[in-house]
Amino acid sequence: MNLVTATAAWLTNPAHWAGQFGIPNRLLEHVLIASISLAIALLLALPAGLAIGHTGRGAAVAASVANLGRSLPSLAVIAIAIPITVLIDPVLGGTVLPTLVAMVVLAVPPILVNAYTGIAEVDRDLVEAGRGMGMREREILARIELPVALPVVLGGIRSAAVQIVATATLGAIFGGGGLGRFLVDGIAQNDDGQVFGGVLLVAALAIATEVAVGLLQRLARSPGLRRGGRGPALGIAPPPPVLGM
Repeated sequence: MNLVTATAAWLTNPAHWAGQFGIPNRLLEHVLIASISLAIALLLALPAGLAIGHTGRGAAVAASVANLGRSLPSLAVIAIAIPITVLIDPVLGGTVLPTLVAMVVLAVPPILVNAYTGIAEVDRDLVEAGRGMGMREREILARIELPVALPVVLGGIRSAAVQIVATATLGAIFGGGGLGRFLVDGIAQNDDGQVFGGVLLVAALAIATEVAVGLLQRLARSPGLRRGGRGPALGIAPPPPVLGM
């Protein structure tokens, strides 16, 4: 049996689509891990990036944090996090929590950098026009800068989401769930069909994530969606995409 036939046979086997260890349940585990990681990264990086882009303060710190996050291998982060997360939760601390920590570390740099860059690249004449109209700084950020910079901000989120989906498979090496279990178990059982079936599932989920967030980016660029912000209303064109586009 060749590789293609073995993979097709594994994917089409009804037994692999049912039960606790079936494809739907593993897919749900993977999506949950990725979603929670992305949500935490957004809470940490997005407000910081927007604030830095608006005020111009802390750019050097943001660059250092982003470079540090990019330089840390996710597998190493999981291994380092385990002794700490086990103390927090003896059950999940050895499997799920270390993966969440590593995925957050992976996702913060693109979100932080794109949020900062997108806001910083907004035309300063547009910002000054808002101030001249008596708008407060928060209003300028929310009603002028963010609508104009939204495609760039979403570019960082798209990059982070795809990276999380693709890399969360590493958690299975340490006993975590998700689609990575098919890769780890398939290698252990010398089952090529399971290994490459898992690879295809991860690739399909990553592509679906890319397409979904990419669609949001295209919608964010449309004049109809952005008309509510003050930027287009004042007749100043938004900046071109900078990162993650």
